[in-house]
Amino acid sequence: MVELLAPAGNLEALDAAIGEGADAVYLGLKSFNARLRSSNFAWNQFEAAVHSLHKLGKKIYVTVNTVCEEHETERLYRFLEYLNRVGPDGLIVQDFAIIRMARQFFPELELHASTQMNVESAAALNYLSREGFKRAVVARELGLEEIRAIKAQTNMELEMFVHGALCVSESGLCLFSSFLGGKSANRGMCTQACRRLYTADVPGGMKQGYYFSPYDMQLIEKVPDLIEAGVDSFKIEGRMKSAEYVGSVVSAYRYVIDHYKEGKKEAVAAAKRMLSTDFARSKTTYWYGFKEVQEGVEKAGSAILNPDQAGGTGIYLGVIDSCKEADEDVQARAAANTPEGEEIQRVKMAYITGGSYDPDPGDSIRLHKKDDTGRVSHKVRTVQEDSKGRRWIDIPAKFNRGDSVYLLQTKAMSKRYSRVLPNDISSFRRQPGPEHLPVLDLTPVAKDELKYFPSGLYIQVSTVSDLFVIQSAHPVRAILELNSETAKELKAKKTVLPFSKKQIIISLDPFVPEGIINPLKENLDFLIEDGFTTFIINNIAHISLLKGKNVNMIAGPYLYTFNRWSVSWLENQELGAFVSPYENNKRNLEATFDKPFRQRVLIPVFAYPALFRMRFKLPSSYDFTYFTDKEGKEFKVNSTDDGSFVMPEIPFSIIDKSETLHSLGFSHFLIDLSKTKISKGDFRQLITAFVKHQVLPEASRFNWKEGFYSQEKIDEYKAAAAAYAAGTFKPDFKKRRTYRSPSRKKRH
Repeated sequence: MVELLAPAGNLEALDAAIGEGADAVYLGLKSFNARLRSSNFAWNQFEAAVHSLHKLGKKIYVTVNTVCEEHETERLYRFLEYLNRVGPDGLIVQDFAIIRMARQFFPELELHASTQMNVESAAALNYLSREGFKRAVVARELGLEEIRAIKAQTNMELEMFVHGALCVSESGLCLFSSFLGGKSANRGMCTQACRRLYTADVPGGMKQGYYFSPYDMQLIEKVPDLIEAGVDSFKIEGRMKSAEYVGSVVSAYRYVIDHYKEGKKEAVAAAKRMLSTDFARSKTTYWYGFKEVQEGVEKAGSAILNPDQAGGTGIYLGVIDSCKEADEDVQARAAANTPEGEEIQRVKMAYITGGSYDPDPGDSIRLHKKDDTGRVSHKVRTVQEDSKGRRWIDIPAKFNRGDSVYLLQTKAMSKRYSRVLPNDISSFRRQPGPEHLPVLDLTPVAKDELKYFPSGLYIQVSTVSDLFVIQSAHPVRAILELNSETAKELKAKKTVLPFSKKQIIISLDPFVPEGIINPLKENLDFLIEDGFTTFIINNIAHISLLKGKNVNMIAGPYLYTFNRWSVSWLENQELGAFVSPYENNKRNLEATFDKPFRQRVLIPVFAYPALFRMRFKLPSSYDFTYFTDKEGKEFKVNSTDDGSFVMPEIPFSIIDKSETLHSLGFSHFLIDLSKTKISKGDFRQLITAFVKHQVLPEASRFNWKEGFYSQEKIDEYKAAAAAYAAGTFKPDFKKRRTYRSPSRKKRH
C-alpha cells in the first residue's frame, strides 16, 4: 500500500491533510528545517500531534533538513535527544552530522534522506541503506524510467514529490540566495531568487522576464505508473500553503490512489476536476515525458520555464491602489482568527484595482512587494465599503501601494475539518533539555597519509586546454572537472597533458542521476586504469562507485562539512581531506577544524560559484548570456550538454587572506576557475594578487566575514547591545563537560 504524504505547515493544514485522507504528514519545528519562514510547530503542539496521529494509525515525519554550523551542534544534539523521547516516525535529514550523532547516541531514530541531501541514484540509496537509512526523497529532476531503474536495484523506500512548487536548481545545490545576502537555501532561508524579474542582454537591446521562475509540478496522471514502478510515498509540497490548498490537493491524489484500478482515465479526470481550484502557477510534468536522458536535457527547460509568466502564484487580482489604517476592531478580529502557533500580524485596509474579482471574507490571497523583496499569504477577514462604493480589505501592514495581489483560494472552497489535536494540550510538556554534547576529536593525520594532498596552491579548471593556461603558476595540483567535453578528450588521448596524472585531481559533478550512472562508471574505470589516482567527490554515489578502487577521495565543497560531526562521518567513509564549502565563513571554519587538523582542508579563495545548477539546457529563446537583477547586479548563464549554470559576474575572493589563513595553520588554497574562460593576462594578474596577498577590486566576500544570515543572531546582538547600554550585560561563561566521543572507524 502506497503512502500519501501531506505538508502540515500549521495546525489548520494538519487538520485538512488528515481530514482528506493523508496517511502521513511532515512538518518542521522552530529550527533545523528548510522552511523556516512557515509557521512551524511549538513543542507541545508537536508532541500532541505525534500522540494524536499515532492513535489514528497515521504517521508523522519531522524535517531536520538543513546544514548545521559547529556552534549549533550542541543544540542539534539536544534536539535529536528530544525527538528521540517524543517518537516521530522518521526524521528527514540533510546534514551528515545527524547520521553521525543518531547512529551513536539515538539508534532508534529512523532516518530519511532529504531531497536536500542530493540523492538521485541507486548507488547513493544503497550506500545510505548500509548507513541505516530506511527511505530517501529522490530528486525532482528524475524521469519515470530512472525511478523504475532505481527501485529495481534497491530495498530502500522511495519518497517523491508529485505536486507543488519546484526549485529550478538541483536540490541541495542552490547557492543564489546565500550569495545575495547569506540567506542560504541549505539553511531554510531561501529568498526565491529564481522567481524574480531579471533584465537580459539580448540581441537588439534589453528584455525583462521571469527567466528562472519554474512552473509547479503536477503528476496526478502519472500516479498509476509511479505506483507500478514501486514508489512507496507520494509527497505533496506546500508547508507554506493554506489549509484549503492542502485539503484540495490531498483529496485529489487520495482519489486517484484509491480508484485508478477501477478506471485510470476516469479517476485521473475526476482528480483533475478537484485540482481545478488550485490557483497556483501553470503546471508541468517536468521530466516525466522523456524516455531518454538527452531528450530531457534538450527539452525539459521548455517544459518548466516561461519568462512571460509572472513570478506570482494564483489568479491576478490587481495592485494595491490605496491604503489606510485599520481600526482596533479589525485588528482584534485579525488577531482572534490567527491560527494557533502563528505570530499575530498587524493589518491595514487596502483598496485593490486592476483585477476582475473582489475578494470576500474567508478568501485566501497572496501579496507580492513591488520591489520583489517579500511575499506573504493572507486570509481576508474584513471587507468594508466606502461612500464611493469601493471595497477595502484587510492586508498585512507591511504591504503598500503598488504591491501585487493574487487569489489563492475562495471561501467557497473552504471546509471545516475535525481537529487532530485535543483541545487541551497542557499535559504535553516535553522540550529539549540541557544535555551536553560529548566533545569530538577528529582523527590525527598519520605519517604519509596525505602524500596525495601536499600543501600549496590548487587550481581548478573545466577544460583540458585551460590546463595549459594554469601551467605557468606551477600549482602543486591541477584539478580538472570531469564533464562531457573533458571525458571525451581524456579518453581520446590526443593531447599530451601538461601535468602528470598524479598531479591532476579529477573533480566529479555533484548531481548524479540514475540515467548517467553507467556512463560515469565507464569513465571512472577508464580514468583509474589510465593512471589517475585522486578524485574530488561531491555526491554520496561517488563514494559508492570509488570505494575499494584503491584511489584517494577528497570530499568536495558539495559534501557539506560545516561542522566536525559531518567531517567525522565522512572520515568514516575513508575520506581524509576536505574542500571547504563555498558558503562557509572564517569563524566556522576555525571552529570546525582545530589546529592539528587544518592540514586536511582545501580552502577556496577565488571562484565564480555556480548559483543555480539546472539539469537541462535553457530554451532556445534564451538568446543571452548576461542578465541583471533589480539592483543592477550582473550574472551570466552557461548552457551545456551537462545542463545549465548561473554564475555571478563578480567573483568570490578572499585571495588576500591566504597569508592570514596560513598563520592559522591552513596551508591548502584553491583558485577555482570552473566554467570560466580566463585569458593568460588576467590569470597572471590573479596569481600575482595571490602571491602578494592583494585585495581584488569588485569582488564578493560571500559569507566569509559575516557568516550565514541569522535572525536569532541579530536579536542576540540587539539584546546584548541594549543590556550593555543599560549596564546590565553579564557574559555567560558556562563550563562544558569534556568527555570525548570516539571518532572515525579504523581504516583497513
